[in-house]
Amino acid sequence: MKTPNTLLLSLAIATALSACTGNKAPAADAPAPKAELPPLAGFKISDLDTSKNACTNLGDFVNSKWLAANPVPGDKTAWGSFEMLDERSEAASKALVETAAAKKEAGGLEKLVGDIYATGMDDAAIEAAGITPLKPMLDRIDALKTPADIGGYLRDEFAAGRGEVFNFYPQADFKNSDMVIAYTDQSGLSLPEKAYYLEDGPDGKYKTIREAFVTHIAKQLENAGVVADAAQQQAKDVLAFETRLAKASFSRIELRDPKRQYHLVSVADADKASPNFSWSQFFAANSLKIENFSQSQPQFFVEFNKMLTDVPVAQWQAYLRISAIDGMAPYLPSKFNDERFDFYSKTLRGQKEQKARWKRVLDTVEGSSGEALGQLYVKEYFPAESKAAMEKLVGNLRDALKVRLEKLDWMSPETKAKAMEKWASFKPKIGYPDKWRSWDGLATSRDGYVQNVLAASKFNHAFEMGKIGKPVDRTEWGMTPQTVNAYYNPLMNEIVFPAAILQPPFFDPKADPALNYGGIGAVIGHEMMHGYDDQGSQFDAKGNFNNWWTDSDTKGFKERTAKLVKQFDGYEAIDGIHVKGELTLGENIADLGGLTVSYDALQKALADAGKSGDDKVDGYTENQRFFLNWATVWRRNFTPDELKVRLNTDPHAPANFRAIGTPSNLPAFAAAFSCKAGDAMVRPDDSRVVIW
Repeated sequence: MKTPNTLLLSLAIATALSACTGNKAPAADAPAPKAELPPLAGFKISDLDTSKNACTNLGDFVNSKWLAANPVPGDKTAWGSFEMLDERSEAASKALVETAAAKKEAGGLEKLVGDIYATGMDDAAIEAAGITPLKPMLDRIDALKTPADIGGYLRDEFAAGRGEVFNFYPQADFKNSDMVIAYTDQSGLSLPEKAYYLEDGPDGKYKTIREAFVTHIAKQLENAGVVADAAQQQAKDVLAFETRLAKASFSRIELRDPKRQYHLVSVADADKASPNFSWSQFFAANSLKIENFSQSQPQFFVEFNKMLTDVPVAQWQAYLRISAIDGMAPYLPSKFNDERFDFYSKTLRGQKEQKARWKRVLDTVEGSSGEALGQLYVKEYFPAESKAAMEKLVGNLRDALKVRLEKLDWMSPETKAKAMEKWASFKPKIGYPDKWRSWDGLATSRDGYVQNVLAASKFNHAFEMGKIGKPVDRTEWGMTPQTVNAYYNPLMNEIVFPAAILQPPFFDPKADPALNYGGIGAVIGHEMMHGYDDQGSQFDAKGNFNNWWTDSDTKGFKERTAKLVKQFDGYEAIDGIHVKGELTLGENIADLGGLTVSYDALQKALADAGKSGDDKVDGYTENQRFFLNWATVWRRNFTPDELKVRLNTDPHAPANFRAIGTPSNLPAFAAAFSCKAGDAMVRPDDSRVVIW
């Protein structure tokens, strides 16, 4: 099933699951491996390029030497601070899963992650099994004859934890955030964004990708035994099918409007509007008895209903067939894995070589049982003192944000009171969940990789379905502890910081305050400010989708944020392609507010300690080091193709523009480095963005 369109607003973007090839499972009696973690990615004075001027480009001053010396590795499409911490998290997790896989009589969590990892590493067994594990699925697709048959297949696929064409998931009700309801929304596209189907793109790039997509589908179908001529025709049918879905879909920018992510309907009315697909039967197949759900993009489902009868069954079969084969390719023999990698990673994103097999299998463990692995991870790699230090930092950032909100001169007392109510209800989560989810009932074995993946998919789907119609469990997390990221959830008004991000350059309990406030402090502020960005600001203190702004305050807010859209629209990223200011607006608002609030918190922390921002460490003032570490966080190289995909799909601006975008709006930055009017990093008053 494609990723649902939830409102998790995260600091970075996740890495997609890629295909698998490799070696045999570890021996059952192998000794437990010792984790050798890669070096930390912290700020170093020696990385600074003093031939550059911070007032011209802070990112170049801090990162140009490092970026030149650290090109993107062949098995990645990006390389920087996040990826370096990902490597540490992967190395730590590898030691845990290898230990679990080596135990003959493992039980509980170790059996779960060990079984999945061991079968994933057993390439001989995977090659021997071939496509046989998918035969029941493929046979059923071959037997489809009517629209009713197609509807029945889709119902059963979702009940098994897979699903095609649209997304289906539980989430808090936008209008009653204490209760979980079912959501369906648009999906079904294999290419990154609808424009890839409908436009030729810069220099005809999208057209070339479409042609490569058709070639990929045909090759993958041939791998599954479809004769060449038939495979070519089916590939064309799949492109036509997905193009029709694309025409009925909203763009990434359009989907940023929460109004397009929520549309409550009764099951009875949905059935009336969709005579070719029974929603009541769909929910029954998923063991649900509900009266209402969110059909979040109604126009998409109108088209879906039409396609059930308009589109020939043979074309549906082609789409469902490649969805089954390509979706399971990471767990099938190497020819399927390699073909999927060649298109989605190499052609589309410029990745030169596949990641090591163990990393790809670890991705599967993460995707199927990540919190189980996380429970093992925090026991070994997350010190209690880190959580305590983070709690103090969060408290300091909350205090600084409160002062900022109270002093806003453009917000009315009425709206400000609501903003303060939201501030008071922020809930931070640090490190790992207070309550771990149960994995009782998930039966895994050493009998087969695909079998374990399918069992986990069905189990996890049932777990998710069990939430619908019940109160929201506010102890749950949307990320695993070993994830290098952070997020804000507007429906729960919570800010969440997994254990793995609490390392340099973000956080170091031994570092001077400036580095921590320029790193994790700015991240804390960033996540808090998502509660007041152009999306999060539409949700109230309880997490309900509810307008708490006066009309005049909304107008003033939009005038200020429009200047931020214009600023980022002006950044050319590559080959004449610019950043999309509207797509990245929420993250840019959060960066601006987060860095501003964290700077304030640093000043208070220094004053409380009897120190000054002008005190020097290694030749630079604390105020300078604050901004130097901010830029260090955003050091990142991309392959050209990866960057082009992200410019269309990623709600975050490329890292180099995040390094300079916010500081160029802050007088505190100019003062720290003695920058003058006219310097590139000093925006003129008429274009300087001031929100908070």
